[in-house]
Amino acid sequence: MRGHWGHGGGEPFGGRGEGRRRRMFDGAELRLVLLKLISDQPRHGYDLIRDIEERTAGAYAPSAGVIYPTLTMLDDMGLIGEEKAEGTRKLFGATDAGRAELAARAEEVAALFQRLEGLGAERARVDRTPLRRAMGNLESVLRHRVGRGDIAPETVHQIVSLLDETAQKIERL
Repeated sequence: MRGHWGHGGGEPFGGRGEGRRRRMFDGAELRLVLLKLISDQPRHGYDLIRDIEERTAGAYAPSAGVIYPTLTMLDDMGLIGEEKAEGTRKLFGATDAGRAELAARAEEVAALFQRLEGLGAERARVDRTPLRRAMGNLESVLRHRVGRGDIAPETVHQIVSLLDETAQKIERL
């Protein structure tokens, strides 16, 4: 089964790297996380989303647009299967092949869950709400001031100087 665990998928989370948003997991990692959660207890897609969001204290929640295609792929790979459920939602459980895949990749699975738990612990330690508010205020002021179109080159240089100075001060904290 190893050949089927290609990359892709995943969901963005905070921060930017090289002009693109970083991903919490690549596609293969997300498949392992979902497979592990399903092997612990049969679940449907929204249960998986909620579980991951709770583990990260709200810092990361994969979208339904990522979860459901990944579940379909896991099902196609024979690692999960649909189980009987009440209601209209599909309930998935791990197959013997899925449990074998988890056993073969136990260290990788443990590292992925450490990453989830670490993100949740970090989020719980630091309330970033005031920081996001202040950054939003700065962005708004800059867009408004620069967007008016009547800004002098000297003013642009003053703004850049203030931003650079502030960035240096924050870096030294």
